[in-house]
Amino acid sequence: MALEQLSEVVQRCQALADDSYTTEDHDIFTIAGRTCIEEGNSVQVLSIVLDEKNQDMVRCMGWNLLPPLIQVLLKKEDKNLPQCLAIFNHLLETCRPKELLIGLLELLEQDAPDMIAESLHLLLKPLQKVLLGLGSRKASSLGMVLSSVLDQVAKLPLPHTKEQEEDDVFSFCRCCIDMIDFVRPFVQEVGHNLLNNKMQNETTKKTVGRQEKDKEDELQTELLKFCMKCLSHPLLEVQLKDPDTLALSPLRTFASEILNILSSIGESLSGLVHRPLLKRKQVPGFLEEEVRYPKESLASLAHLVFVHHLAANTFPTVFSPVFSLRCNIEHASLLLSRNEESKLQKGLELYEKSLVRVEDSSLPADLLEIKAFLAVPQNLIKVMTICPKHELRTKGLKVFQLSIDKFNTKAKYRFFQYMLKTSNHSGVEGYIIKNIKNQIDIALQPGNSNAWFEGVQLLPLLRKVLSLPDGPETDLLQYLDRVMESLNLLRYLVIRDKVTENQTGIWTELYKIEDTFMKPLRVGLNMSRAHYERELQSTMETKKSKAKESVISVSVGDEKLPNMTPESQVQALHSALHTFDMIESVLVRIEELIEVKDSL
Repeated sequence: MALEQLSEVVQRCQALADDSYTTEDHDIFTIAGRTCIEEGNSVQVLSIVLDEKNQDMVRCMGWNLLPPLIQVLLKKEDKNLPQCLAIFNHLLETCRPKELLIGLLELLEQDAPDMIAESLHLLLKPLQKVLLGLGSRKASSLGMVLSSVLDQVAKLPLPHTKEQEEDDVFSFCRCCIDMIDFVRPFVQEVGHNLLNNKMQNETTKKTVGRQEKDKEDELQTELLKFCMKCLSHPLLEVQLKDPDTLALSPLRTFASEILNILSSIGESLSGLVHRPLLKRKQVPGFLEEEVRYPKESLASLAHLVFVHHLAANTFPTVFSPVFSLRCNIEHASLLLSRNEESKLQKGLELYEKSLVRVEDSSLPADLLEIKAFLAVPQNLIKVMTICPKHELRTKGLKVFQLSIDKFNTKAKYRFFQYMLKTSNHSGVEGYIIKNIKNQIDIALQPGNSNAWFEGVQLLPLLRKVLSLPDGPETDLLQYLDRVMESLNLLRYLVIRDKVTENQTGIWTELYKIEDTFMKPLRVGLNMSRAHYERELQSTMETKKSKAKESVISVSVGDEKLPNMTPESQVQALHSALHTFDMIESVLVRIEELIEVKDSL
């Protein structure tokens, strides 16, 4: 029945001009033709499609046969595969590019991961051929196709391990390579046009070439958008494997190709990486700066160059390590402000690689006036304290210390002041105080004297360190790290600095320290110990009465202990009392040392 209907509409349309086919002709041809292919009559459809008398009709309506043809081609094992492939190829040669483009794009949309990869692999070559047939009108169509392709690829699971990349179960890596093959002729066209424009004289550029140049810019813009999107996804979300880990890495190859495309279409990789500092120029085209060069994409590019050393040979050697750090800290700040572990890891890696190239104790205090140099440490603190992944927390601490090591003494001093004021985390404050102690120790070594970690300049920092945030009522368990490091610093100063020399100023400041730190600390210890001893006694009595449940108000830091068995509560309370004993033992030792020193 369908074959008869198809034959009838074909005979009727043979006598008509291609612009006079009715809507009914289109509908019958589409429904009957598709049904014939679905029912296995592909041989007859192929005969009709190849008939010379039907070429005007095929040119006008043939693209409607694409859906069932693609289904057969995707199945591969269908007995009608050769005939369907022949029909498909003839339609590509005969039909109008605009209709083919619409039809192929509709068929590109899939949901199942296995079908997404197969559909892309099958249709990208035909789409490339159709686009090349559009001539100078292809830029917007190319952008539409690339957007659809990237949307499809984004549905595929990412390979995170070496084994997943090698096995490529969902063909994600193959899709990446297919995309590179797809854009290659368009990249070559832009490169050829750029070369021609360079060779033209100024007169030609201003007259004959102006309109053509605008079209070239559109094609260049679409390829730039594609590269920027690829840098953001997938390249910002996957971890590339080093050649030692995976010699032939499709993802690494894909990243290299994206950078090559950027260079080929006239983008300077060093200019893109250093964009935060270099003077921005007005870029022709309809894209605004932030849209044309998304910050996340530029951060991903910087990571590929400085961490994986892709396209590193294209970078000028004139840029100093400090200049590169200035640029990369903007990228690192962006990445470290995100929540995704992949972006946090890349931010840490980029910042670390930028720092290691800088000489120790060389960065001036002026850099701390730049927002990113203060924002990054705050983001590092978040990574160190709340990131669920242990490896990232450890890495964050390592990079945090590395950044401290690169500052000169004045910068370290100001950095410590800023962190003590803003960190709001006892562990971080304790770590900063430990660094202050190390810097004082260096300053007290023979020949290492400096103006910032001894004498008058040091005293404001010591006053900040040797104090209790809330006086005697300070929660000593919450601020344990800070309190212990403050005591260790005070003990070190009393032992290391002689009363007669007073290099740090500790001995003239000691009476103030006793009033603002040591005495309030002792009062706080007595109050805390009394509170926890009462709670311990109450819990022990509850335990003796063999109550099934016990809910008591016991606080550790600002947190109330959850409902626990009496045994667990007793253990927690004993631990708190032991902590107070530990603090007091250090405090007593300091008081004894002061007494001995004063008596000398």
